[in-house]
Amino acid sequence: MNQPTAGSTPRRIFIDKQSPKAYHALVQTSEAVRAVAADAGLDRTLVELVNLRVSQINGCAYCLHVHTRAALRAGETTQRLGVLPAWRDTELFSPAERAALGLAEATTEPADAAAQESAYAAARAALTEDQISAVIWVAITINAFNRVSILSKHPVQASS
Repeated sequence: MNQPTAGSTPRRIFIDKQSPKAYHALVQTSEAVRAVAADAGLDRTLVELVNLRVSQINGCAYCLHVHTRAALRAGETTQRLGVLPAWRDTELFSPAERAALGLAEATTEPADAAAQESAYAAARAALTEDQISAVIWVAITINAFNRVSILSKHPVQASS
């Protein structure tokens, strides 16, 4: 059993390892969502921006680590990654990217109905229905992965 010793806290269970069938289903969902996004015409950098913004909101260090590297491999710039938390205050993002980021934030924090309606309206003006659906699915999927990593306390190892 995972009992704490005096002055310590118990190690977290890596739920992806503890319940591999459930985790594998999530991975399969992610693969399907990636295909939906590509079929909708969303490029990999936009998908990674959504993954990163949602992970920033949720405070998921592990997913931020993984998706920063993926965004850079996809051709994203360090400048845009650096200002991503303040994307509304810069002109570095296209209308489609801005719409996707707003929709991703509304998907991550759905309790704010006014912000959700505003984000959806902006998305309708800049994205197709297929793209809107894909962005929402990307945000839903990374939200799920964020919870897996946050609750498991997946470590981020130093890179060389």
